[in-house]
Amino acid sequence: MRLAVLQSPSPAGDIDAACAAIEAALRAAAAVAAKVLTVPEVFLPGYNHADIPGGAIGRDSPSMHRLRAACRETGCALVMGYAERSEGRVWNSAVCLDGTGAEVANYRKLQLYGPREKALYAPGSGYVTFAVDGQKAALLICYDIEFAPHVRALAEAGVRLVFVPTANMMPFTHVPRVTVPAMAANHGVAIVYANYCGTEGDLTYTGGSQITGPHGEVLALAGDGPALLIADLPDPDTSRLSSQLADFRAV
Repeated sequence: MRLAVLQSPSPAGDIDAACAAIEAALRAAAAVAAKVLTVPEVFLPGYNHADIPGGAIGRDSPSMHRLRAACRETGCALVMGYAERSEGRVWNSAVCLDGTGAEVANYRKLQLYGPREKALYAPGSGYVTFAVDGQKAALLICYDIEFAPHVRALAEAGVRLVFVPTANMMPFTHVPRVTVPAMAANHGVAIVYANYCGTEGDLTYTGGSQITGPHGEVLALAGDGPALLIADLPDPDTSRLSSQLADFRAV
């Protein structure tokens, strides 16, 4: 399966610019036959935007319909982080739209990071799984992927591919460099990690977006600037997959 990741500066509240960037990336990804494009956390309206509640959107909003149309036009699926307004609350969410524009998954971040996120968002309450090209997949968002119990739970449920919109910032360079590949290798799952680059307000993003296979090999890796990553996800070599799930002994 061929996958794509957009690493980009934050749209910083410009919803039209955010949608245009996604549309262009979907067209580029589709031109090389990628099945899914993943973009960063809260890409609508921008992770560190000053007015997240004012920029939050519903799942039936004009912006979402615009992106559904782009998926239909290109035949490429989209995983996108966004601030979701629903049930009178705001959630840090990720949606997956398939190549027809249909919503196949909507996930709400479990591990809200720091006092700002905890003040802005309601916490999610469960995992969401779905199928991509015959593989069982799931969504996590940024800080979620740093918690081994979440990755373990998904692996135990048969998930083989985890999409992770993120907004990892300085000084946490160890997350893309070490944590994400280790999580992939230790749990035998492929991880698609889409981060920002550049600065937004008082944050400087680390970049380091990647597509990492289930053995921990980084198949495509961005630096600290804008990038569109493309990589073919290989079939896993079962003789090399981690056997931790079967071998773990509780003390």
